[in-house]
Amino acid sequence: MNRAKTFMRSLIIFTAKVTHFSEQFTKFLYVGVLNTAFGYAAFAFFVFFGFNYIFAPLFSTVAGVLFNFKTIGCLVFGNKNNRLIFKFFGVYAIVYLCNVLALKAFAMAGLTNMYISGIILVIPLALIGYGLNKKFVFQRRLK
Repeated sequence: MNRAKTFMRSLIIFTAKVTHFSEQFTKFLYVGVLNTAFGYAAFAFFVFFGFNYIFAPLFSTVAGVLFNFKTIGCLVFGNKNNRLIFKFFGVYAIVYLCNVLALKAFAMAGLTNMYISGIILVIPLALIGYGLNKKFVFQRRLK
């Protein structure tokens, strides 16, 4: 396990240097990949077991948000405080709203391909999510 941890630490440092992102934001991006894989796996799990199109995404989203709360809190911000879950849900709601409004704006501007719009929004939404989580959910209090 130590080798894997050392490798990940080296990968984060390397990526941060190459991209000029902070190490914390780089961790946030890598954790985002992990969270996406988990969310899709949860969705596939529910579909495999016969959940319909309403409940499979609903249950996988709830599972995904709970999983993301722990991974972002612990791995990115080093915070295990479960009382922050409501603030975390608030950040998810804001990012979701930004996503929907931006997709609507793109459609009104003539960019109706949702796949392209979604790709364009990945980094801006990640920046919004990171910034809101850092400032309002997992902020460090000075002692």
